[in-house]
Amino acid sequence: MILQVFLLVVGFVMLIKGADFFVEGAAELAKRLQIPELIIGLTVVAMGTSIPEAAVSITAQLQGNIEITVGNIVGSNILNILIILGASSLFGTLKVSRTTVRYEIPYMIFCSVLLTILGLDGMISLRDGLILWACFLAFGAYLALGARRQKENRAAEQEKQVLNALWLELVMIAGGLAVLILGSRFSVNAATEIARWLGISERFIGLTVVALGTSLPELFTSVTATRKGSNDIAIGNIVGSNIFNILFIVGTSGLISDVSFHSRFITDSIVMIGAAVLLGLGVIRKKEITARVGCLMLICYAGYFAYLCLT
Repeated sequence: MILQVFLLVVGFVMLIKGADFFVEGAAELAKRLQIPELIIGLTVVAMGTSIPEAAVSITAQLQGNIEITVGNIVGSNILNILIILGASSLFGTLKVSRTTVRYEIPYMIFCSVLLTILGLDGMISLRDGLILWACFLAFGAYLALGARRQKENRAAEQEKQVLNALWLELVMIAGGLAVLILGSRFSVNAATEIARWLGISERFIGLTVVALGTSLPELFTSVTATRKGSNDIAIGNIVGSNIFNILFIVGTSGLISDVSFHSRFITDSIVMIGAAVLLGLGVIRKKEITARVGCLMLICYAGYFAYLCLT
């Protein structure tokens, strides 16, 4: 038991550090291409910080730990909004761009509803995986058009930070991915053994322990971005990660093999939808997340966690 807890901690540390290396290397490459900050948050940072979820969920699917696959994604999406954005707002009001309020957040809500509907029959099949992947490609096309429209003339800007050499950035990306994959194996194996030893369902472990562990990169990224005033990265990171988690990770898992979607996940998925709607309602008027809204998010998660402990 002690060994499994140790391996779980080691796995989480590897996930965090691996994500750090990946995001830093990818962000430097994005800067070379002069991509707007919001697009960086929705793509490079969001996908980079979602790689732990991808590694854990896909590894769990390959190893047959079916409840961790869905539980990790649903739990992470709930945590991303209620905990990470809630906590980030305590460090300063989060300004949200108009396009995020009008397009990205509604699309995140749509993806959350879509996943729930597809899971009503008890599994995410190959057909469902293709549907999710089609939506993922559509989102990618939207981002590509957005990047073209938002392209700014940065020729007059003086770069304050010295960029790393290209080879070093590529090494950081490759090394980060390798560490993430290895860390995911430690996390899935250790979490499964702990669940069995304690008699706790894999659903609970996936929705809480594993979800929290794989969401730590988003937490650190968003809090740091908020403190530095990079609100577009903080919001884009969470919204983009949630969309990526559903469309790419669950979609890819469905392409590998049928993903079991137990009826107990319906309630959790409804909470995920509720969290997304709460975010949308919280920013629709003033285009910002205040500390008051953040506190409400944290209270909602406390209630959800209490529900998990009682069921």
